[in-house]
Amino acid sequence: MLTHEIALEWIDRWDRQQEGYLPDREARFTALIDAVEALGRPDPVVIDLGCGPGSLSARLLERLPGATVIAVDADPLLLALGRAAYPGLRFVSADLRTGGWTRALGLDRPADAAVSTTALHWISPEELQETYAELAGVLRPGGVLLNGDHMDSSSPALARLEHAVHQRETDRVFADRRPEDWRAWWEAIAADPAFADLNEERTTAGASHNGSESHLVEHHVGALTKAGFGEIGTLWQRGNNRLLCAVRG
Repeated sequence: MLTHEIALEWIDRWDRQQEGYLPDREARFTALIDAVEALGRPDPVVIDLGCGPGSLSARLLERLPGATVIAVDADPLLLALGRAAYPGLRFVSADLRTGGWTRALGLDRPADAAVSTTALHWISPEELQETYAELAGVLRPGGVLLNGDHMDSSSPALARLEHAVHQRETDRVFADRRPEDWRAWWEAIAADPAFADLNEERTTAGASHNGSESHLVEHHVGALTKAGFGEIGTLWQRGNNRLLCAVRG
């Protein structure tokens, strides 16, 4: 039985290992939620794409308690953690690469925003265009996509500098001790007998994602443009860690 307390403990450990790659993770969360709040609705409908265990969704609902936040992921283990930890959130199991995934959202009106952090880079550029096109169909005109992730410039010189800025900040923050990394977190939860069934389920479902297929800004800008989004630009950035915003036309 996955309890609320145990789920929170694992999610806290998840957050710590994520911060090892993003020492300014909370600052990016804050900028993203600021942008959702700036849309001006006290009750926005927000879709969290690739939500993991719900770290961003929980922060959104804490800041905007009138919001409807729909957290979407394909990983059964991370969804189970989120459901146990955050009963006020709605979690949906769906693969963003599969056509028709928006039907599972159960929307009763167009969404005001779609958000994502450190999740969409594993989708190939070709699949990303289809994901964004389907998303555009459920966002209201003027609705936004806010995607926080490591996204590199296509210019080699700029990309090198962006990586250098990010790496120097990481080295400063974690000069004394490096946090647990992504692989170690997954190895630890795989070794816990309490998660045996969920680990087997995620293996069967092929829910593990590795790599960064869509790691360039231009991958996302091109896919968003073809999907019918208009204005596209970076709202916040530190090195190659950026918050990309696209407005649905």
